[in-house]
Amino acid sequence: MPSPRPAVVIGVLASCGLAVSLMQTLVVPLLPQFPQLLSASPATVAWLVTATLVAAAVSAPVLGRLGDMYGKRRMLLVALGIVSVGSALGAVAPGVGVLIVARALQGVAMGAIALGISIMRDVLPPARIGSGIALMSSSLGIGGAIGLPLTGVVAQQASWRWLFAGAAVLGAVQFVLVLLVVRESPLRSGGRFDVPGAVGLSAALVCLLLAVSKGNEWGWGSVPVLGLLVAAAVVLALWVRWELRTRGPLVDLRVSARPAVLWTNIASIAIGFGMFAGFLVTTQVLQAPEVSGYGFGLSLVASGVVLLPIGAAMTIFSPVSARVSRRRGARTSLVLGTVVLALGNLLMATLPTSVPLIVAASTTTAIGAAMAYSAIPLLIMQAVPSSETAAANSLNTLMRMLGTSSCSAVVAAVTTGLTTTVGGQLLPSGSAYTVIYLAAAAAALVGAAIAALTPRPAPLPVLPASAVSGPAVTGRGRAAPDAPRRPAARSPR
Repeated sequence: MPSPRPAVVIGVLASCGLAVSLMQTLVVPLLPQFPQLLSASPATVAWLVTATLVAAAVSAPVLGRLGDMYGKRRMLLVALGIVSVGSALGAVAPGVGVLIVARALQGVAMGAIALGISIMRDVLPPARIGSGIALMSSSLGIGGAIGLPLTGVVAQQASWRWLFAGAAVLGAVQFVLVLLVVRESPLRSGGRFDVPGAVGLSAALVCLLLAVSKGNEWGWGSVPVLGLLVAAAVVLALWVRWELRTRGPLVDLRVSARPAVLWTNIASIAIGFGMFAGFLVTTQVLQAPEVSGYGFGLSLVASGVVLLPIGAAMTIFSPVSARVSRRRGARTSLVLGTVVLALGNLLMATLPTSVPLIVAASTTTAIGAAMAYSAIPLLIMQAVPSSETAAANSLNTLMRMLGTSSCSAVVAAVTTGLTTTVGGQLLPSGSAYTVIYLAAAAAALVGAAIAALTPRPAPLPVLPASAVSGPAVTGRGRAAPDAPRRPAARSPR
């Protein structure tokens, strides 16, 4: 059977990232209705988002490391299988408890994006790696952009259970496509899985993300939040000590501490914050009543449709970013993207007075996010050995998620702290949204400064074939003795 065309492989892998990223916004438009639909308190319903966030953060580095060890395509299939099972469980969930479990299972699949990026590096021809990785990386934002209007339409026309049923079918289709089209990467790192490291990192992330996501609800000075933050710091310190001493760590901290990797990951936190603000609050601005002085009174579906250009812009400018990276270097794309992202947020901070201006400003933000998100994996892969690309990209995905979760906490704090009463209804004030967009612009500019000052990675040594555990085998069963050398030779600039 001949190898599939690179464009087909890119399309299948990018669509997997798109499908998985849709899970982020699957229930967001329905959160105000779920307390009544599920006979549960708003605090309990909020776990439908928190559970997904925590599960995604925990599973991303674990799936990445397992992919490097046992096969990236294999772990991608595992991730898609889990999201299908979780979605099917959500479709038949008898109550909120089972639905929270289903949402956690959906969150586990977030590692599929880092796995897809790493597969592309290993199996695509050199000329197609940059554009493929750019599209795969941006699928996280594209899925979030189209998820809101899609969810709104389905929720208004049918039961919310159809959202989960559709996600189950989509996950199953992607599973079959990957099985038929995508060849397994020939690279393996081998070794033994670091179970204590996985448990320690999971515990630290659970404590940290619970504190961040619940800080506004429980109170930032409350005993539970402070206790979680202290526990996260202590467990993280113990985890770092373990990872530095053990053989075959979950995350090679010595590689992650290289300036090119470390500072790119730190910049990713700021960029994640700057990108996610628009997803969280622009629909709120569009749906706010006109008497608020800044809103447009649009319905959920109408506001989602207005923002569809965001997804289109990210799809179009991902390959543009790849071309810029190929000609000028990925760092140029990252700096340019973060500056455009900051400009878009600054435009939104003025609270545009018409829908076309909102579309123009939010699309500018999307263009910047697409260029930045497309360049980040290229920079990471320049600085890490080819046998650790999945783990390194998964860690970077985690950094982006820390940025988005921090953004969620800031948005919740500002919109509940700066309010106004209009017609007897308590609403966030216009100044609240201005503060949020200015904070997002500042975060993007910080990301741009870090990216501009980050030193270029030192050239990596070319590994001999014996450094890879066992003989490398292509998807068609032929030995590939040169496989360990090829990714290093064709790493993007």
